[in-house]
Amino acid sequence: MNAARPTLLIVPGLRDHVAEHWQTHLAAAWPGSVTVEPLTEDKLSRAARVQALEDTLARIAGPVVLAAHSAGVMIVAHWAREHRRPIHGALLATPADLDAGLPPGYPTREQLAENGWLPVPRQPLPFRALVAASSNDPLASFDRVAGLARDWGAEFVDLGAVGHLNPASGYGEWPRAAELLDELC
Repeated sequence: MNAARPTLLIVPGLRDHVAEHWQTHLAAAWPGSVTVEPLTEDKLSRAARVQALEDTLARIAGPVVLAAHSAGVMIVAHWAREHRRPIHGALLATPADLDAGLPPGYPTREQLAENGWLPVPRQPLPFRALVAASSNDPLASFDRVAGLARDWGAEFVDLGAVGHLNPASGYGEWPRAAELLDELC
């Protein structure tokens, strides 16, 4: 990867940083990449997560490409509704369907609503985006993710049966992420 590329900004989901996650591997392989740091308080606050993304973007000069996963995709969607910094493109991988609710062990729909996550923004994103979906994601149905991609004006990428594309689904390194980001760059 060369210096002429945009800065890669990693936007983790609500579980923040996981050592063996594909985003962690991608950040290590992309020179100059930046990751939105985990919150130390108000961890479930949508406003705090969006502000953390905005604060991180403010420290980056030049073009930026985003790589978001799970609820990180929703952070990006909420950020795009409130801010207008140009973004070169975004890889939005296996978004969690917060509107439909999450499985046990995750925040409830009521907790998500109380913390400003609902409803999920549906207006077109002001930048090019690829929404990558799994056919067997326990956090979102394939059809619902296809609907999000359509509403956001994003290109839809069918990843096949990759679960939630996280270590629990057998994914650490995910070479396709770099390929999709190359397509965006």
